[in-house]
Amino acid sequence: MQVALVAVGTHGDVLPFIALGHMLLARGHGVTLAAPAPFEAMARRAGLYFQPLGTAADYEAVIGQPELWHPRWGFRPMFDFALRVAETTCLWLGATRARGVDQIVVASPLAWGARLAQELYDMRAATLHVMPFLIESRSDPPRLPGLPLPRILPAALRAWLNQGADTVAVGPFTLPPLNALRQRLGLDPVTRLRHWWNSPTRMLLMFPDWYAARQADWPSQAVQLGFPLVDRFGDVPAMPTELETFLAEGDAPIVFTYGSAMRQGAAFFETALEVCRRMGRRGVLLAPQDGQIPMPLPPGIIHLPYAPLSALLPRSAALVHHGGVGTVAQALAAGIPQLVVPVAFDHFDEGRRLKDRTLGTTLSRHAFRPARAARVLGRLLTDPAVTRACAQAKAHLAESPDAIIAACDRVEELAFLTVERGPGLKVAEAGRR
Repeated sequence: MQVALVAVGTHGDVLPFIALGHMLLARGHGVTLAAPAPFEAMARRAGLYFQPLGTAADYEAVIGQPELWHPRWGFRPMFDFALRVAETTCLWLGATRARGVDQIVVASPLAWGARLAQELYDMRAATLHVMPFLIESRSDPPRLPGLPLPRILPAALRAWLNQGADTVAVGPFTLPPLNALRQRLGLDPVTRLRHWWNSPTRMLLMFPDWYAARQADWPSQAVQLGFPLVDRFGDVPAMPTELETFLAEGDAPIVFTYGSAMRQGAAFFETALEVCRRMGRRGVLLAPQDGQIPMPLPPGIIHLPYAPLSALLPRSAALVHHGGVGTVAQALAAGIPQLVVPVAFDHFDEGRRLKDRTLGTTLSRHAFRPARAARVLGRLLTDPAVTRACAQAKAHLAESPDAIIAACDRVEELAFLTVERGPGLKVAEAGRR
C-alpha cells in the first residue's frame, strides 16, 4: 500500500503517527508523514518520507502564543494553524491521487485537509484519536477545559451543556472560515466540527476500554485499540548519560514535566524545586525550552530538555505533569502515581479519569503551591489504594497487545474497502472484513 499519515498538533499528537508509519514501513508499505515542520528530523529517523505542514516559524508562532494555554480559548491558535494548512494538505493529497496513486490516508482530528481530500477524491481514510476527550457521548461526556461541571449533574445534562459550549465557543470561530474554504472547493457547509472531522470510514481510538469504556452512542465506525507507547521516536531515543548517572546515585526521584510545547512553565518548576526540598526528595525537571528552570539548581535536582519516559518513569517515584494523554500512558505503564496540574485541552479530562481510577489526582494551577503539592504527593506515595491501582494499570498495559500493531492491522483493512461517492461516503467491503 501507499499510506499518507497526516498529523496536526504537538509531540503527543504526532509521535503515534511516526510510530505507526515506522511499523507500516516495516511491513513493506510506502509511507509519507505530513506534519508540522519541526517533526521532520524524527520522521526521517524513523525512515519516513516527510511533507512539512507550514514552516518551523509557523509552528513556533502557534506554540509561543500565551493564549494556547488558556482553558477556554486555548484551542484557537491550534485551530487557526489547522485551517491555514488545510487547503495545501488537501491539494497535496489530490495531486498524489491525480498521479494515479491509490493512497490510504490516516489523519488526526485537526488534519482537516485530509477530510476535505476524502470528500473530494473518494479516498479511503481513517481518523486516529489519541485521547478520549475528543469523543462525544451523552452517557459519559468528557470534562471540558474551563467548564467545571459538577459530576452530580446528570450525564445527559452535562453533555448538553458541553454541546452548548462547543456551539458558542468553537463554532463561531472555526466554521465560517472552514465553510468558506469548503465553498471554494465545491463542498457543502458543515454545522458541527466535532462530527465532521471524524472519517465515516474508520476511527482508530488509541486508548483502552479499561481507561475509557466504550459508550453505546460512540460512532459505529470507531475501533478501540490501546495506548501507543511511542516515546522512543521522540527527540532523544535513549537515556542521556547524565540522567543515567543521576538515577544510579540515589533514591527514585519525582519527575516534573509541563509538556513539550509549554513556554510559560517557570512558576511550575519553581514550585517543583520547593516541593522536592520540603519532601526531602530528588527531582528530575524536563523542559525543552530555556528560561523556565530556575538556576542554579540545588543538589539532588537535575534538568534535561527531554528524556524517554519509558526508561525514566519505571525508576521514578511519581510524576507531576500537565495531563497530556501520552504522558499519562507512560506513567500508567510504569505503575507510578500521577499529580496532574491541568492547563487546557484534554488535561482536565485525563486528570478526572486518573482520579476516578485512584491512579492519581489533580491540583489546579492556582492550588499548585509547595505546601499543598507536597502534602498531596505524600498521600499519593503512601496510599495503599493508589499503589494497588497503579500496579493493576501497569499489569493491564504489560498484558495488552501492541496498540501500534493493532492500528497497522486496521489500516491494512482499508485496502479491502471500496468507497462510493455520495452523502456520507458510502463504504462497502470489497474483499474481506
